[in-house]
Amino acid sequence: MTSRTRRPERPRTRRLRPARSIVAAFAVAILIGTGVLMLPISARSGRVTDFFDALFTATSAVCVTGLTVVDTETHWTPFGQVVIMLLVQLGGLGIMISAATIGLFLARKMSVASRLTAAMEAGAIGFDDIRGLARRILLISLLIEGVTFLFLFARFALGYGYSAGEAAWLGVFHAVSSFNNAGFALFSDNLIGFAADPFICLPICAAIILGGLGFPVLMQLRREFRHPLRWTMNTRIVLSVTIVLLAAGTTYIGAFEWTNPRTLGAYDPWARVLIAFFHSVQTRTAGFNSVDIGLMHDETWVGMDVLMYIGAGPAGTAGGIKVTTFAVLWFILLTELRGEASVHIFGKRLSRAVHRQAISVVLLSLGAIVASVIALMVVTGHAFDKVLFEAISAFGTVGLTTGITYDLPPTAEVILVLLMFMGRLGPLTIGSAFALRDRRTLYEFPTERPAIG
Repeated sequence: MTSRTRRPERPRTRRLRPARSIVAAFAVAILIGTGVLMLPISARSGRVTDFFDALFTATSAVCVTGLTVVDTETHWTPFGQVVIMLLVQLGGLGIMISAATIGLFLARKMSVASRLTAAMEAGAIGFDDIRGLARRILLISLLIEGVTFLFLFARFALGYGYSAGEAAWLGVFHAVSSFNNAGFALFSDNLIGFAADPFICLPICAAIILGGLGFPVLMQLRREFRHPLRWTMNTRIVLSVTIVLLAAGTTYIGAFEWTNPRTLGAYDPWARVLIAFFHSVQTRTAGFNSVDIGLMHDETWVGMDVLMYIGAGPAGTAGGIKVTTFAVLWFILLTELRGEASVHIFGKRLSRAVHRQAISVVLLSLGAIVASVIALMVVTGHAFDKVLFEAISAFGTVGLTTGITYDLPPTAEVILVLLMFMGRLGPLTIGSAFALRDRRTLYEFPTERPAIG
């Protein structure tokens, strides 16, 4: 009787989890940024910045939010401001895309895991040419930021008497901050001093809108701008909903604030239109402000809450649930009201898997916002409307505030940090990263239908 020799079993290799890699990369970047901002060289006082203040600022920068608990102009040294700008650029491009870009210059090969993770973060379908994708994203970003810089540099130098060096620094910082939808400004009153200046406000708005469209849309427009029939469903949704929401936001804010003497009412009619449009753009997740948000009417806050929650395009520098998620839910609603069997958008049938993803994003985000609002009200004592505005602004990585951020206790800062982190990465990415299992179920249960409505 002969005995067979059994081959030793190979150890099971864990499946790649790109979501976990992305979450870990953003977390590491935030911790490194926190450490650098805590250095005495980063603060004008020459002292170590409080850990929670540094953590909040680093998270706000990496998650391209713009909420601040200390004054960016007076608290941070030029070194600290450069660190914030670099963190904004890093977070806006995406940690994995930034790593791929660095690899271009170091001529290193990327592993399959790195390519897959970077492709997931960039919203790409494939990952064979992720280095080429990273190169295109970098070029588009630098091109838009460069053009924005030229406009701002010229205006700061010629219109406000800044020296060439000062105008260049202001131009670079605000160009990076605007394209990445960050909302950080080097003025204590943000951009209130330039509220009626179209040569400052409009270039910033243009950079914010382009950054909010998302890199897939920008790259398709770059290739096929003159051939709209070739545009994907994603591009068509992002462009059409963006135009609608910008117009609706401008009309809404202008209507409610037109006669408010503390905001738009203090300016001439053309400036009021500019300011209303400017703040409609900011709700797309940018966060600059040219009037005091805390002096706006409560009704205006409600409308801005909705716009901030929707956000802008996917796979870009913006936050929120994204305009594509909003559009999908809208078309699902129309389909149900019409009694149709399937959802159609621009002549194409929508995959049922997208239905589940859109509903999951909305439910997870609403759950996070509601829980955070309750917690913030308990630890701060602020009114519901202000706390809700702050929570949605953090989740949407917007950066607009009613003025309560500076007075928040450390516990409240941590809550907003978690919201900003979730908003930047997305509820589904966070959920996938912490999922207990990722294997498919090999069986199905019997079908049954409960009563709905």
